[in-house]
Amino acid sequence: MPTIHRSMAPALSFNGGFVDTIGFLALQGLFTAHVTGNFVTLGVSIVHGTSGALAKLLALPVFALVVGLSHIAAVSINRRGLTPLRPLLILHTLLLALFGVFAVWLGPFSDGDSAAALLTGMTGVAAMAIQNAISRQHLKGAPPTTLMTGNVTQGAIDVFALIGLRDPEQRAAIRQRLKPVSLNLLGFTVGCIGAALLYLGVGLWCLALPVAVAVWTCVRTFGSQDSVA
Repeated sequence: MPTIHRSMAPALSFNGGFVDTIGFLALQGLFTAHVTGNFVTLGVSIVHGTSGALAKLLALPVFALVVGLSHIAAVSINRRGLTPLRPLLILHTLLLALFGVFAVWLGPFSDGDSAAALLTGMTGVAAMAIQNAISRQHLKGAPPTTLMTGNVTQGAIDVFALIGLRDPEQRAAIRQRLKPVSLNLLGFTVGCIGAALLYLGVGLWCLALPVAVAVWTCVRTFGSQDSVA
């Protein structure tokens, strides 16, 4: 895995946990990154009669549309002999900043299906859709940065494989694979906990932190040959 991807993936995992937690807390249970989880919270909205059902229905098609457009943009950038990683990170950062501005300006959101909540929520979904596309297609060898189920599964398999494995080369290979998975899980966990604590302290202004992290990932691509991905 290129060095830049090794350092960037945990930072993006932190943002994945942070932004998903804030979306859930501030937007009536909306997941901005783990969009399939919105089907669960949609069921809760239907049973308990709470708001946000429309936002949860819109999240998946908006997410899929933005991922598809990100792929088309990346292909177009590649055809011009350029790397798509940096422009996609910049676009992700701009949308994340816009999500924060909308959240602070238009929030709090007592009705998850209001125009203000929908605008804010779908902006967050779009930002995290681009992060998912980056993680999937442009971070070579890096584990996922938003959906941790696969990382937990791989981590558990590797840990238990080490217990009964004696071959030094195989053990070294497993440890090498386990390290980035563990770092992403740690980053995501810290992001979730940090988001909850900062939300209690400063409200939606806490979204300035993931924006700053996203800016750092953009800056990190400059002057690095590894960013050609």
